[in-house]
Amino acid sequence: MPLRTWRLGLTGGIGSGKSTVAAMLAARGAAVIDADAISRSLTAPGGRAIDP
Repeated sequence: MPLRTWRLGLTGGIGSGKSTVAAMLAARGAAVIDADAISRSLTAPGGRAIDP
């Protein structure tokens, strides 16, 4: 029987433990995509979402 692939989304308010849970999952081998980090890099000065 093939293994099942799980996809989880973590949501919650500031200080609710999203980063802690993501770190716990990563420690067990999960791939973690931090959408906040991606959006910060895109909207930072010189980011791809900002006109030059």
